[in-house]
Amino acid sequence: MELPVESGDAMNDLLPEGFRPRTGSIEAWNAAYARVEDYLRAHRIHSRLHQSRLIQAILEHAAKRHERNPSLDPTTLAAVETEAWMDRWFGAVFAGCDVPGERLAATGRVALLLTNGATKWPYSFLDTGEIPEEFARTMRESSITAGPNMAVSNMVPRPIDLGVITGAAGETLERMERWPVLKTCALWIFFAAVFAGIFLFTR
Repeated sequence: MELPVESGDAMNDLLPEGFRPRTGSIEAWNAAYARVEDYLRAHRIHSRLHQSRLIQAILEHAAKRHERNPSLDPTTLAAVETEAWMDRWFGAVFAGCDVPGERLAATGRVALLLTNGATKWPYSFLDTGEIPEEFARTMRESSITAGPNMAVSNMVPRPIDLGVITGAAGETLERMERWPVLKTCALWIFFAAVFAGIFLFTR
């Protein structure tokens, strides 16, 4: 499906100049643009110039994939492409480090936030060119190190020791349960003692 590239200025409010996808609607690609922009902004990429460069490059790759399969959603393709770019970039930053592949993205994101790297090196994040050594070293030094291995232990259930007083109180209550008359008398004696105490105290 050919894209109506002859569309007016209003349709190119978001898409970078020079980006001309051959498939998909302009609305779908504008939505993809907005999603990638939000994603980059969430990673503190506030430089509009760097944002525009990255978004155009990501959308161009997504557009090529969309040409091969026009049934896919451009926004989904753009999100997948952005994730792939980040994985490759974090892989280059942590090359040679003992970071498992499944933790690479999380480790990279945390290190990026801890170092404030996107602000200190505003044109280097996700740049396909050479990564500044200071940036890469700072990211590696700030990466999370795993804690000690988890030790598995068992807890054996034990009877609860309530002490002598609580034991005697429990036995007394059990006896009172067996003899209701005794229970009633004890309650009356208790109430009488309380009233007597109040009377003597307020006298």
